[in-house]
Amino acid sequence: MTKKIVLFILCFLFFKSAIAQKEKDSLCFRIKLKWKTENLELNKNYYSKSDTLQLSLLKFYVSGIEINYEDGSVYKEKNSYHLIDFDDDNSKIFTISKKENKSISKLVFNIGVDSLASISGALSGDLDLQNGMYWAWQSGYINMKIEGKSNSCKTRKNAFQFHIGGYLEPNYALRKISINCKDKNQIVLEMDLSKLFEEINLSKTNSIMIPGKEAMKIADLSTIIFTIE
Repeated sequence: MTKKIVLFILCFLFFKSAIAQKEKDSLCFRIKLKWKTENLELNKNYYSKSDTLQLSLLKFYVSGIEINYEDGSVYKEKNSYHLIDFDDDNSKIFTISKKENKSISKLVFNIGVDSLASISGALSGDLDLQNGMYWAWQSGYINMKIEGKSNSCKTRKNAFQFHIGGYLEPNYALRKISINCKDKNQIVLEMDLSKLFEEINLSKTNSIMIPGKEAMKIADLSTIIFTIE
């Protein structure tokens, strides 16, 4: 009986040590969705210039995560595709294995899904077609989906819809973002939607549902709305 107890304790300590080591080797990501200094809420009135708007849906992909270290080395996450869904709190927190216990200098990531994944056929997990973020093989994945309503939109129910994507030139909508990052075990990535809507005139631009020039403009704007807390 005593041997069993000792064996149990040793096993417990081993697994506890393994978990602690895994946590030490992992980097936690938290996504904070903001409107200026406020935490973003769906179906709440927000003010942008002379406009009042509400958001009803927000989804986007964070992919191709790279951790740049002070010594010049780089860690690239494999199969790096994370679907962030405002309605799913679990999607806003994830971890990657950072492998190296070294000082971090920079975070590099993409907003969207690359062309290889877009033509790879049926995929699973965050790339599952059931997530509602895929058009068809001709157009690929929707990188970012934003929907809501505004009084300035002369549309049915004052609705606006931005489904931003495209993987074929000249309308390749994936955007790479690079942000300086202090060494830490948790990265809080903030997305401030107010910066995006300050650059959009919803009375003129309120429906983008296919790849093209208008989608490329929104994709370009997506690079200015992310910061690290």
